[in-house]
Amino acid sequence: MAKNDLITGSIWDEYSNQVIRRMDEPTHQGEITEEMAKEMGGKLIVADFGAESCGDAVRLYWVVNEESEVVMDSKFKSFGCGTAIASSDVMAELCIGKTVDEAVKITNIDVEFALRDHPDVPAVPPQKMHCSVMAYDVIKKAAGTYKGVDMESFETEQIVCECARVSLGTIQEVIRLNDLTTVEQITDYTKAGAFCKSCIKPGGHEEKDIYLVDILADTRAAMEQERLKVAADASASGEATFDKMTIVQRIKMVDEVLDVDIRPMLIMDGGNMEIIDIKENMPHYDIYIRYLGACNGCASGDTGTLYAIESVLKQKVDENIRVLPI
Repeated sequence: MAKNDLITGSIWDEYSNQVIRRMDEPTHQGEITEEMAKEMGGKLIVADFGAESCGDAVRLYWVVNEESEVVMDSKFKSFGCGTAIASSDVMAELCIGKTVDEAVKITNIDVEFALRDHPDVPAVPPQKMHCSVMAYDVIKKAAGTYKGVDMESFETEQIVCECARVSLGTIQEVIRLNDLTTVEQITDYTKAGAFCKSCIKPGGHEEKDIYLVDILADTRAAMEQERLKVAADASASGEATFDKMTIVQRIKMVDEVLDVDIRPMLIMDGGNMEIIDIKENMPHYDIYIRYLGACNGCASGDTGTLYAIESVLKQKVDENIRVLPI
């Protein structure tokens, strides 16, 4: 049990099953020795990185094929909380089979996303997001050690928060992915601005080129412009967006998508489905369905099949759709 996290009761609900499993039973935790690397025919790389802000640290082991520069094996040791262990475990896993140049492109966003049980549900509570940032940094440290260069040479984006080493691109992406509206939310998700606070707004002890308040305002403005453009394009083509449709139009649109992407799969297994109702439960659109034939009573109707239906409708109809079997 990852007791360092001091998690009890319902707080577990904020962690994905993947995180909980990897906290207790990490797949890639361990050490690689020079002898083990030689037996594999590769070069051993060992990189250490510590986050002074939270006291966590991680050691990353790589075995690299020097001809192909592919990471043949990857393990880690983590000195910190359970979430750091889970993030480091996924980080090591993502490195295996990639070239050094490919591995260094793995970001903290990739690490956190790989820990999710569902694409739309964060794997960890906001205050634990910084653990995946540390995993991102130790990869750059390992790549720099292998290539004989400083890890900062891999920075392709501007670092906004030096304390937590969070880049401009990461902040923009987190705002978009999670529809953030406040600087406090940015800090919760990335740890940017959580420490010296100089990057939040002008007036701190250190002057910055860009601040979180500016990034939030600019990103939200860009998101709104994109939304207006999509609405304008739909209006120009005579197509109403889902939120502007009547209930009949919504059912027809959903049915058309199901006919192409879902029903053929169900029919092959002797089943089918029908739409019972679509209700607004803002910000969601709840679509009530009934399974037919072999799908009625099938165990996957509440798991894999339901997830597939909802994912397709989110992608092709509206991202706020929820599918509820009755």
